[in-house]
Amino acid sequence: MDLHLAERTAVVTGGGGAICGAIARGLAAEGAAVAIWDVDAGAGEASAAEIRAVGGSAISVPCDATDRPSVVAALARTIERFGTVDILVTGAGGGRREATTAPDVAFSDIPVEALRSTVDLNYLSAVIPCQEVGRIFVSRGEGVVLVVSSVAGIRPLSRAIAYSNGKAALNSFTEWLAVHMATTYAPTIRVNAVAPGFVLTGQNRFLLVDEETGAPTARAAQILAHVPMGRLGEPDDIVGAALWLVSDRARFVTGVVLPVDGGFAVASGV
Repeated sequence: MDLHLAERTAVVTGGGGAICGAIARGLAAEGAAVAIWDVDAGAGEASAAEIRAVGGSAISVPCDATDRPSVVAALARTIERFGTVDILVTGAGGGRREATTAPDVAFSDIPVEALRSTVDLNYLSAVIPCQEVGRIFVSRGEGVVLVVSSVAGIRPLSRAIAYSNGKAALNSFTEWLAVHMATTYAPTIRVNAVAPGFVLTGQNRFLLVDEETGAPTARAAQILAHVPMGRLGEPDDIVGAALWLVSDRARFVTGVVLPVDGGFAVASGV
């Protein structure tokens, strides 16, 4: 199936990470040029180099997506190299231990700054790039935004208050921006989100897989009990949905938050 992504340029924030790195590779495999923006310059360059190694077109641009001057500078470098942006994938985000409850940390004791910074990391990291890249989409009358959210924004996860709240705000922003762009500027500016479920990555493998036996840990078993498909996701499981949403095959789709979670979001547990 031709997704019509050749000769298009995509920006992927957080593209040095597991999920957004997989999305970046998927975009490149379909012929798109990819600018990987990541606060971790080394991870971003590694992801871009992996794309170039198989003949794809990619650059790495250091960028803190929660900081407007950093985003403006990253966009300028991207335009200098590729001339324009057609697709924006906002994937920067993550959780912080300081913003979660624990057996020895009560909800009432979580520092306000930890809450604020975690929400910013998962919300403003999408809003600011959408503001800046959105100027290009508005001037051209077309463009596609894909927000990488989480099922935590649909069903809040225990302990992870700020992460869940930030992703919930992100889902609301996706719906708001889709309507705003289509009705204020052009119906050919589309905004959608994918909401990954529990995806096994290098960063969380130690929490989910016993290093000695390869069996699921107690935490993973608890998660799997609520996943109808009976397994954890892999980064590549997110790619198909992401590519479809940014492609012309989804040209009549906007304002959708699509769970890619093995059924977790719809399982009651009984």
